[in-house]
Amino acid sequence: MKALLAIDKAGLLGDDLFNQVSSRDSLDLRDRAFMVELVRGVLRYRATLDWRLGLLSDRRIAKLPTLVQTILRLGAYQVLYLDRVPDSAAVNESVQMIKQQSRRLGRDWSGFVNAVLRALLRSSEPAWPDAANNPVEAFAVRYSCPTWLVERWCRLWGDERAETLCRASVEVPPLTLRVNTLRTSRAALLADLTEAQVEAGPTLVSEVGIQLARTRSVADLPGYTEGRFYVEDEAGQLVPLLLDVRPGQRVLDACVAPGGKATHLAALMENRGEIVAVDRSAARLDLVMANCRRLGVDLLTPLAGDVRALIGSRPVSGEQGMSAAVSHPALSRPFDRILLDAPCSGLGVLRRHPEGKWYKAPESIVQHRQVQMELLTATSRLLRPGGVLVYSTCSIEPEETESIIDEFCQSHRGFLRESIAPWLPPAGVPFVTPRGDLSTMANMNKMDCFFAARLRRTE
Repeated sequence: MKALLAIDKAGLLGDDLFNQVSSRDSLDLRDRAFMVELVRGVLRYRATLDWRLGLLSDRRIAKLPTLVQTILRLGAYQVLYLDRVPDSAAVNESVQMIKQQSRRLGRDWSGFVNAVLRALLRSSEPAWPDAANNPVEAFAVRYSCPTWLVERWCRLWGDERAETLCRASVEVPPLTLRVNTLRTSRAALLADLTEAQVEAGPTLVSEVGIQLARTRSVADLPGYTEGRFYVEDEAGQLVPLLLDVRPGQRVLDACVAPGGKATHLAALMENRGEIVAVDRSAARLDLVMANCRRLGVDLLTPLAGDVRALIGSRPVSGEQGMSAAVSHPALSRPFDRILLDAPCSGLGVLRRHPEGKWYKAPESIVQHRQVQMELLTATSRLLRPGGVLVYSTCSIEPEETESIIDEFCQSHRGFLRESIAPWLPPAGVPFVTPRGDLSTMANMNKMDCFFAARLRRTE
């Protein structure tokens, strides 16, 4: 309850929220895992829970105090989705919680909560809204998606693909590892996992990925402490390949945290060369460097700041015609490769960040596009002629993906959009768009939805 209220207040699920709540309330590992399950489950199915509860309540769920909504959802999620929690325990705990909050609420809501949840126990599954008559309502209720997003996806992609995207938003993502080839091989790590009785297999597209059959504590897996792997979705593992980096090159990762792609680039570069790792948050850069130490990566130069503010209008030394002024020596020479994994709406990874369904709005797509174009324009000034820039997002929205690359290329004639096909593993060819970009939208490989485009500076 405390975690959900904190998320509602902040509008996002902070990286350290679960640790904060666990420490404050002295939860052991088992209770912490249960808390995480409840919080993510309620966020994942919130619209469906509200619909089911609304059928049994004489009050609109959305009009109830936030605290009452939260406790009703927690009880309903346990009743409808968790097999190992006795229904009576879920209801009784919810009633006791609401009683404890009576002073805070100014009245006793326990009778109401008890009546609604017990009605839920007695009721059979209702008929779902008919997709043939109203696909937006049907998908919004069945797959717990905000109406504005369902309407948007139906308009952009058609009802069938929109339903696939909505369904993916309630899937529990698999635990996927990227093998750190600086320390081991995929075959060796798979053998160690098998010996530890961890059921796992190779990913189908990424040649350095391993997917576990069941989610479990990452720190307890063999090889974690020794830095033999990094937790990363398979789609994310494909993006660094598109840069075609070589040992000894000079690379910029303009929005680096938490460092998954940068450490993958380091492995592809055989830990030889330089990666300048920029991020606005110094605290997140500390996390990046901690990951580097665990993985044995030592070619990163961390730089805290907004890359837009670090780049101005004077030429970079040694490159005529390039317009960029810098406030740090690490950016004073042009780069062979630039990765811009840009901040975005995150609508391609809602299954990992279910709070995004409820705390994002249509305006965020427009706002992110403006930032993305500014970042793309700024970082492109630091690329040497013949160099490659890869732009990527965990979004599927046209404004943040193909459209922004179209606009950039039209206004920057010195850049050529190249097909990413030659740099993907053979199994990744189906994810090459007609424009030559990478898109894992609506894939059948249990991957997140990522987009990436490859640009080469021709002058």
